[in-house]
Amino acid sequence: MPFPMTSRRWLWLFLLVLGGAFVWQLGSWGPLDSSEARYSEIGREMLTGGDWLHPRLLGIQHFHKPPLTYWLTAAGLGLFGVNTVGVRLLPVLAVLLQVGLVYALGLLLFGNDRARALAAAVIYGTLPVVLISALNVTTDVYLATLELAAAYGILRYYHDGGRRWLYLFWLGLGLAFLTKGPVGFVLPLMAVAGAYFRVPATERTGLARRPFTVHHALGLGLFLVVGLSWYGYLVAENPAFVRYFLYEHTVERFANAATFNRSKPWWFYVLLAPATSLPWAVALVVRAARTPWATVSRQWRNVLIFWVLVPLLFFSLSKSKLLLYVLPIFPGVALLTTYYLGRCTEDVLLRWYVGITGFFGLMLGLLCLLPIFAAVFDLGLELRPLTSLWPAIGVVVLVLTLSIWDQVRVAPRLLMATTIFTVFLLISAKPIMQQNELAFNGSRPLAEFITQQRLQTRPIVVYDQLLPSLAFELGTLPVFLNDGNTSLNRETQFELGTSWHRYLLYLDQPESAAPLRWLLAQHPVLLVKDELKPERQWLLATFQHQEKLGKWVVYW
Repeated sequence: MPFPMTSRRWLWLFLLVLGGAFVWQLGSWGPLDSSEARYSEIGREMLTGGDWLHPRLLGIQHFHKPPLTYWLTAAGLGLFGVNTVGVRLLPVLAVLLQVGLVYALGLLLFGNDRARALAAAVIYGTLPVVLISALNVTTDVYLATLELAAAYGILRYYHDGGRRWLYLFWLGLGLAFLTKGPVGFVLPLMAVAGAYFRVPATERTGLARRPFTVHHALGLGLFLVVGLSWYGYLVAENPAFVRYFLYEHTVERFANAATFNRSKPWWFYVLLAPATSLPWAVALVVRAARTPWATVSRQWRNVLIFWVLVPLLFFSLSKSKLLLYVLPIFPGVALLTTYYLGRCTEDVLLRWYVGITGFFGLMLGLLCLLPIFAAVFDLGLELRPLTSLWPAIGVVVLVLTLSIWDQVRVAPRLLMATTIFTVFLLISAKPIMQQNELAFNGSRPLAEFITQQRLQTRPIVVYDQLLPSLAFELGTLPVFLNDGNTSLNRETQFELGTSWHRYLLYLDQPESAAPLRWLLAQHPVLLVKDELKPERQWLLATFQHQEKLGKWVVYW
């Protein structure tokens, strides 16, 4: 090795390589509906409209989430251009910061062992769920970063003292609250519980109970100012926001499966969390099951209980579930995997190395064959033969590196194999995304077709589908015709007038008839996914041309 595994330069090299793989062709496909396109479009409207306190989605106020994600999206668009790179670059940087924070947490938990801290950072940065979060703009990527920062701040304060770490804890909590509300407390509070719950003084690895000082009070004040200021402003403007935030978007979101159409069974995370952290989830579960509980220190028992199992149970009890909601448990997964594999002998670790690298080779091999599978079976994908090029190169690089590299120890070889696989996985996935945007709910091909036909100056009308991705790609607000699709039921109770009717018409309401007739007289472009309902076929009478693009039909 050019320098020892304990050198911090390995961390910077890993961040540089991982960041390069993320940025490669980052804007080659457009924002995907619904979540990523929604945040992208809200950020665009915030930037162009200049109203940073009242987020708007497709011309209508939208308060489903606190504004920090929207602010950061708008800032990215302002800094890097109103394009997909401007949307995705800050989440990529947030994930790289998470990797650095996992390394820093590893130093605390592993007693300043840099090799193990580096292993935890590499494992975390290569988890499939983390890769997904970096390339899919949501609140969760920022929330996980801020929760990690808060957790590191309080643990570093307990470990070394220093009021700046205490302020980092409170600032991280405040910004997390401004990102997603009370759920931002989960990981930091679990880190505190894990640090002290029934941990004997001899096992606290240097942690000490810190007395209450004025800085605790000032830190709490910092949290209140940062975390509650936006909420306070809106409540002062309209007291109806009290019920809206406390009940509809806290209690109802957690307890009522029908509130946001995100109902999943209780076991959703029990299966999906391990599946999206392969192959490391297998190593963690197997080694934990084979390790006698009595030989595991209280510190690592508490990491397993409070950083992974309790949050997993909490989110499983919630009626509203999406994969990235449980992103905060994966730093614990990475740290625990490093701990359990670190207890293995070299012979045992060698067997894991063979199995894991074999899994990496198999995945890249399947990606090589994907164009063939897509041609033979009805996968709903269209892939050019050259799509196999990058995963094939990945297999060759993986084999050559691990064959030629003169490294005796197993751990560095395993981390190198993991990094190579992740880089080529990211590079290989992007052409697949680009070639199948419509299948993955992107609208760039629709926008390109409208532009090529020089139709972008006409009114754009979308039938019974919420399509913020199209608004982002065209830089204009379409008119949406709601014909029973519940995703188009917008919250208009905070609108001051009726101007929102310019962007949304409910076809079952009589008052929409006149605006609809006027709209059709303007020779618009109509987009229909699948087919119109039989009773709406009359809408097509004024259109002379049509083009089918995937599941969409464009009429003009």
